[in-house]
Amino acid sequence: MLKFGSSGKFLITSALFLVFNSGVFAQHKQSAEAVVAGKEISFTNGTWKELTAQAAKSGKLIFVDVNTTWCGPCRLLKSTTFKDENVATYFNQHFISYSVDAEKGEGETLAEQWKVRAYPTLLLVNAEGKIVSRQIGYVNAERLLSWGKESAAQGPVAAR
Repeated sequence: MLKFGSSGKFLITSALFLVFNSGVFAQHKQSAEAVVAGKEISFTNGTWKELTAQAAKSGKLIFVDVNTTWCGPCRLLKSTTFKDENVATYFNQHFISYSVDAEKGEGETLAEQWKVRAYPTLLLVNAEGKIVSRQIGYVNAERLLSWGKESAAQGPVAAR
């Protein structure tokens, strides 16, 4: 049987810590690099009023991800589709993106105003607050990109 002194135990514990946690650090670093490199949709913080003012000034539509914390498809969308490089590049260039929890704060009022009945609900909204397009449920990267491009060319539609 091997016997280790206190310094030997420290070295083994440190080595095990590094081995088991290196994946976590690498994953966090990759996630941070993805955002910096534009490989993830960049969601803007702020109030709805601030976002519509920004949209009016920039001439861009607002891409809204209406979600909840308990929604599995919402989490899947955030961990896959929103991190697709092609989706991120297009959406970051053409839209102001906003993620809102439909059960908290301003999100409750907005979800009611937009008649959101299922999650996730993805919206494209103009600076006047008119819904241009609505997509309900999880979509893969190819479908989201297609929807974004098609919808950006349309005029406002009534909330359904």
